[in-house]
Amino acid sequence: MILREQAAPLGNVHCCLNTPNSSPSLHQHSSNFLSSTTMNADLEHATSTSYSPLPDSDHNPSSERRRPITLLSGIFISMLLFSSLIALILNQHIQPEPDDSGNRNSSPARPISRGVSQGVSEKSNIQLSSSDLKEIYPWTNAMLSWQRTGFHFQPPKNWMNDPNGPLYHMGWYHLFYQYNPDAAVWGNITWGHAISKDLINWYHLPFAMIPDQWYDINGVWTGSATILPDGTIIMLYTGDTDEEVQVQNLAYPVNLSDPFLLDWIKYPGNPVMVPPPGIGTKDFRDPTTAWLGPNGKWRVAIGSKVNKTGITLVYETTNFTSYELLEEVMHAVPGTGMWECVDFYPVSTTESNGLDTSVNGPGIKHVLKSSLDDDKHDYYALGTYDPISNKWTPDDPDLDVGIGLRVDYGKYYASKTFFDQNTQRRLLWGWIAETDSEAADILKGWSSVQTIPREVVFDKKTGTNILQLPIKEVEKLRSKSTVYRKVILEPGSLVPLDVGLATQLDILATFEVDKQSVEASVEADVGYNCTTSGGSSSRGAFGPFGLVVLADESLTEQTPIYFYIAKGADGVANTYFCADQSKSTTAQDVTKLIYGSSVPVLHGESFSMRLLVDHSIVESFAQGGRTVITSRVYPTKAIYSAAKVFLFNNATGVTITANVNVWNMDSAHIDYFTFLNSER
Repeated sequence: MILREQAAPLGNVHCCLNTPNSSPSLHQHSSNFLSSTTMNADLEHATSTSYSPLPDSDHNPSSERRRPITLLSGIFISMLLFSSLIALILNQHIQPEPDDSGNRNSSPARPISRGVSQGVSEKSNIQLSSSDLKEIYPWTNAMLSWQRTGFHFQPPKNWMNDPNGPLYHMGWYHLFYQYNPDAAVWGNITWGHAISKDLINWYHLPFAMIPDQWYDINGVWTGSATILPDGTIIMLYTGDTDEEVQVQNLAYPVNLSDPFLLDWIKYPGNPVMVPPPGIGTKDFRDPTTAWLGPNGKWRVAIGSKVNKTGITLVYETTNFTSYELLEEVMHAVPGTGMWECVDFYPVSTTESNGLDTSVNGPGIKHVLKSSLDDDKHDYYALGTYDPISNKWTPDDPDLDVGIGLRVDYGKYYASKTFFDQNTQRRLLWGWIAETDSEAADILKGWSSVQTIPREVVFDKKTGTNILQLPIKEVEKLRSKSTVYRKVILEPGSLVPLDVGLATQLDILATFEVDKQSVEASVEADVGYNCTTSGGSSSRGAFGPFGLVVLADESLTEQTPIYFYIAKGADGVANTYFCADQSKSTTAQDVTKLIYGSSVPVLHGESFSMRLLVDHSIVESFAQGGRTVITSRVYPTKAIYSAAKVFLFNNATGVTITANVNVWNMDSAHIDYFTFLNSER
């Protein structure tokens, strides 16, 4: 049924929404991933109701509510809109035709800004606009096809950004995500929806929510899921209204007995939160998963800013339809600007399992994370949350949110965790944007991927950071294994590794350093910085050393991932973990940065890294996930069978011993779900 003026209390909503309507139109694609028994059992519980639009609102910009206009004015406006539409299509959809050599004709590489005018972070690779580029690289179909990943989640086509509302329900993992159904650029943001049994193999489902109400007509933006003790699923999300005001809205499944959660209702009383006094209408977004306070009320955090101070607002509710803003902000950090996609969750300091978002008490620290609109990076800090005062305090003020640790030091943004009650894990998703030109994305017809989900735990050894590692399920894709033991790397060494096809790999590598040489050296390398160091070709006494992936035979193209040990004037050695993309491609319409940061290497530990190489994305994890770097790579030569892997030691004063395990990775199964019409 269609909800109208009144809604039941949310604790009882799911029992009242099972009346069938017409079935939605679904994609019909073949798939053998699930057994027919499993599929049919779940289909028995799937709702057969279609998406239920809400009744007209006084704020709904419907043509039926507008004053009559003259015929002449109507014709003029229609012509103007038609010409604008044609211009938009020409700008976004027309693709250059291939020439006889298979190359596509070049087109302008300079991007245009997307998203900022509507009050969200920049969605274009705007860094390219400051260059002198006139044209994009003449990409061939083979090059562009190679860039599509084999085991990372991405939709079949078009634009994707933030992960939204991940959850586990009736045997299925659900991922919702920001999606443009019309083009490979940001716009018309809709909630895509996919399901999985194992977080690796995925099925695409129909859209969960579309921008069709006055309070989200300009975009169904980022949101989070909360599962209540009785199993009710609450989805809070930001909508961009018809007047481009950011508001928070409520949605919930039509039928909780549907394992696929196909159909969603938007609460008729939306919006449930609007920008409070003193907060800008475009500075109020991205509600978190709710947690229970000591007074039995639910609390939700929302990111914002006051001038240049990033802040976290907290609201309380008992029913998720009416909210009270708490007087004090939970936390604020001057100079950090707008906080987007705030995440807030507990981690155990004594156990290795994840925790439900509401857990607090002894042996618990709280992670506060924010995506900073100003620099487009995700920062986090560990601290203590006092639920009585609703205050979060960082363990180390020098490592506060936005000025200290980053979740990922590469191309990574808008991350979101959820508690997986099925396996008792805290799991992390992150959006990986492109670093090539928008024109190239339009040519290939898609943009962005999601990371492999990561398990997050507290680092008990350091006590100062979290650890992130790929979920163990990804190891099911491992196939052929190649092992190298005790490879001696003299200064200046480069050793090729014969691993077969090197475009989908899982690599574990450890490096032993002659510590006596490091301790005896008096050479100082003060102020080392991955980004400004000059990359892997800049040699020091104790680095760089590591792996080179996605390289061609001549090393014209290469992506080194490496450690660098730098001794300060005080004789103390610090280790850095870096990813050098400066020579990753011969194409010029690509941002080629050097990423990285310091990483703690404790006494008795080897230098260790794990790399997930999947065509145009490389996820790199140092020291068990203390420091993580995600890279986007677009080679023109080091593709298909031409891609190679090397060990290297470019240090001048130390010999390295390396041990390497390399697995070739099968592709994940990612396809449309097949529904049987007879079952619907």
